[in-house]
Amino acid sequence: MTASMDHVVPTADLFKDAFRAHPAGIAVITALGAGGPVGLTASSVTSVSAEPPVLAFSVSTASASAAVLVDAGTMVVHLLGADQLGIARLFATRGADRFGPATAWHALPTGEPLLTEAPWALRCRILHRLPVGGSMILAAEVLSIEQAGDDAGIAPLVYHNRSYHRLDDQSLMD
Repeated sequence: MTASMDHVVPTADLFKDAFRAHPAGIAVITALGAGGPVGLTASSVTSVSAEPPVLAFSVSTASASAAVLVDAGTMVVHLLGADQLGIARLFATRGADRFGPATAWHALPTGEPLLTEAPWALRCRILHRLPVGGSMILAAEVLSIEQAGDDAGIAPLVYHNRSYHRLDDQSLMD
């Protein structure tokens, strides 16, 4: 039996509703700007190519941190686990002291801020910038990868329906 789908003209609200129902992994993206380190939480990071390693993500052009990221030549994309929920929330909070004493980080020799608690950190160089609506899509080549220990026991952190979730070891099998 095939489910019936209603064909509805897309609206911004309907589009947002559809993506609220689609879970996404969480990352914090950091860069060094003229005024110091900046960072933001993103749920739009996706793998584009393994050979060469390239990823992409989008940021709102209304964000001051995003404006610095868009202008940066390089950045670090931190893929978070459920244990980094506090980091995800901190970097998603407007006006928060993201690089204050509560954040474990240090500058890489190349200057970008590295969050030391992130299970994976991918240092990237922007290849392409594409303005779309009120956002900017960035494609970036991965220059180096840092892994904090063994990620086998790390539960993924995902964003779904306006809240963060931890995935467990249960999976759906055919």
